[in-house]
Amino acid sequence: MTRRQFLHRGGCGLAAATLGFASLSARAQAATKPAGRPLKKGIMWATIELKGSVLEKMKAVKAAGFDGVEMMSHMDVEEVLRARDEVGLEIPSVCGAHHWSKPLTDPDPKVRAEGLAALEQCLREAKRYGATSVLLVPGTVKKEVTYAEAYARSQTEIRKAVPLAEELGVQIALENVWNHFLLSPLEAARYVDEFQSAAVAWHFDCGNILNYGWPEQWIRILGKRIAKVHIKEFSRKKRDSEGLWKGFQVSLREGDNDWPAIMKALDEIGYRDWVITEQGGGDTPEGLQDLAQRVDQILAS
Repeated sequence: MTRRQFLHRGGCGLAAATLGFASLSARAQAATKPAGRPLKKGIMWATIELKGSVLEKMKAVKAAGFDGVEMMSHMDVEEVLRARDEVGLEIPSVCGAHHWSKPLTDPDPKVRAEGLAALEQCLREAKRYGATSVLLVPGTVKKEVTYAEAYARSQTEIRKAVPLAEELGVQIALENVWNHFLLSPLEAARYVDEFQSAAVAWHFDCGNILNYGWPEQWIRILGKRIAKVHIKEFSRKKRDSEGLWKGFQVSLREGDNDWPAIMKALDEIGYRDWVITEQGGGDTPEGLQDLAQRVDQILAS
């Protein structure tokens, strides 16, 4: 199924999935942000380090100025829905909770099957939340898993979930992470296109790229394949002087991301969806507010 066929197919069920993507995209375009950019800002649930219930955390997120939350999968769905509705937040994306522990590239077919089942549950939860996409790490390359094996296995397993994603109207959005896999924007674009379905897209992380590239270059190549954007900072200077993972220990707008260039690239590709921060510092109400303000400053770049 090509992207064109996906967007123009007939039949009630197929049309409903297409309309689902269109209506959810229209909702995302409705907000107005600094500099006139129609983007909404969210925060990744795993980075909210406040103690408390789901409801209490969502209230803090709302008070800080965020529009929504990227939830983790395999939570108590009913509790999340009650909190979402009471607070008035949106859930634009759901991050898979098991794609690292049960990778789709694992040598063991049983582990791959468990990873696929986790992805399918993630898709169903996203539909209930009203999310337009799920975040998936497609797999990892390591000594026991060659690059070619990771490529073939991950595509084989993801293809099994594409019909469900199309039926639900929820995109499978692949994230660029430090997994030794899909290391070039040209390869990443090719990988997505080979599914020949609009149900497979990209969840672009600005901070993760800085270790080996430049976000604005990736954005222009991935283009319309980008479903969501992670706003995250990284410092090459701290990486070089203190160690690889120390690069993330820097506040938004104080690392090496060229945010004006990144926002310009997003403007050029016509990006009109969510920016979701995956950044430390959300351990207090004041920290959450600072994060929200820094995202607003980035959006105004």
